[in-house]
Amino acid sequence: MVFKQDYLYWKLIEELQLEGGYRILQLSKSTNEVWLEGTHKNKPRIIRILRHDLDWSNWMQRDMEIAAQRLEQLRKRLFIRKLDALNIYITTYPPVDDWKYRLESPLVAGAKGLTALHTVLIESEHINTGLQEVSKFVDSNFEINDSIYIDVETIENIKREVISVANKRISSEKQIFQNGKPFFTYILIAIQLVMFAILELHGGSTNTETLLKYGAKENFRILNGEWWRFFTPMILHIGFFHLLMNTFALYYLGTEVERLYGKVRFLLIYLFAGFVGSLASFVFNANISAGASGAIFGCFGALLFFGTAFPSLFFRTMGPNVIGIIIINLVLGFMIPGIDNSGHIGGLVGGFLAASIVHLPKRKEFVKRLSGLLVTIVTVGVLFYVGYVVQPHSDNPQFVVQTAQEYIQSNELQKAYEMLKTAEEKGTDSPEVYFYLSYTEIKLGKFEEARDHLEIVTTKAPEISEAHFNLALVYVQLQEYENAKKAVEQAIKIDPDNQNYEDLLKEIKAMESGS
Repeated sequence: MVFKQDYLYWKLIEELQLEGGYRILQLSKSTNEVWLEGTHKNKPRIIRILRHDLDWSNWMQRDMEIAAQRLEQLRKRLFIRKLDALNIYITTYPPVDDWKYRLESPLVAGAKGLTALHTVLIESEHINTGLQEVSKFVDSNFEINDSIYIDVETIENIKREVISVANKRISSEKQIFQNGKPFFTYILIAIQLVMFAILELHGGSTNTETLLKYGAKENFRILNGEWWRFFTPMILHIGFFHLLMNTFALYYLGTEVERLYGKVRFLLIYLFAGFVGSLASFVFNANISAGASGAIFGCFGALLFFGTAFPSLFFRTMGPNVIGIIIINLVLGFMIPGIDNSGHIGGLVGGFLAASIVHLPKRKEFVKRLSGLLVTIVTVGVLFYVGYVVQPHSDNPQFVVQTAQEYIQSNELQKAYEMLKTAEEKGTDSPEVYFYLSYTEIKLGKFEEARDHLEIVTTKAPEISEAHFNLALVYVQLQEYENAKKAVEQAIKIDPDNQNYEDLLKEIKAMESGS
């Protein structure tokens, strides 16, 4: 009779593996307890089978509670919203005391009751009844052939078959992570290091003019035909710390993605993610930017896509860490000034979309890949439309100011003035717009207009010392020396180390004495 229950234990595992689509998640050292995982809808996600001869039902109750708590922890680790599990006891005899009432309803675990453990007991006198109960949960018919002679060898044969199937699946899963040795990851790291050295030797990696010279993302230049700035920023870095962080991230993430997708697929994902990251930054961020962060976030996107293809494997291995790191980085990006989060999010989306097109090696999935391609075309098309058509005519103060700065640097003062004046007429509330508008007015000799606009700037943003200084210069032009002195004194108060402010104050005092 004991042999029969042992045989039933291994036979049930075998049937769940081969017919039910379950895989062994954990097998105890004594091999009398197994946890299986399946991914079918409307079936228990986890099945736990315990071969143990029960005596008292209170021991079974404690065991069920422990199993339920383990399942709740597993639910959280696998990011499963709700977990239904089946717990099967295979015992020679049922508990000697009353036990059936303990199995009438599922055992619920967790504060919100999102984990439910259903239990079935199969004892030697009512095997078919127990198997019928199991069949209701897994939607399969389990039967034991009573004509089979059961001995130790019979049980060992089934056991070996079960373990063989499990080992084959483990080997198959390992192959998924071995689609090539890293190559392009090291090439990209080398390019980053070389470009950083070039930047440092030709003006410095934190110098704006140097960054622009070597291809940093700058919206106005992109609008004027320098499309390559969608790609070149991913090999440039602003400062050593920026380079260090991105190099480490590329080393750890790039090698993993390259092993998963293979060399060529990885390179395509990386470059496309970097491009989409730059494109998103072009649309949503008017500041100059550079760095491989968008492409690196694309590696995260590729790993997330891997999670959609192999959800169970993903969450059992890297999933929680990947999702946690993404969330932390995005939160930091919104909290810390100067981080181009639009580029990060764009790269993340770009990496996911690129992975959906190239897909994983040895998986055809033509329909899904075509769908990914269509979504990608629409996404990129919308971003291009917003960036090239909508953005130049928008009232975004950042875009207006940056475009005006480009006009000023090109000595096209009238164009800068007209653009900033239009923004003012549309009711902008940006101190930066008024500041640069006043600058163009000073250059164009419109001193009274410049005075009015600088007074607005010093009211809205009194911490800008240059605004007080420029206002003092305008007051001098208008021969309002007392106001000029007050304005430059305020500038000195904000920035006492600026020698230009001190010199202007002396000049104003001399003018007052002369008059």
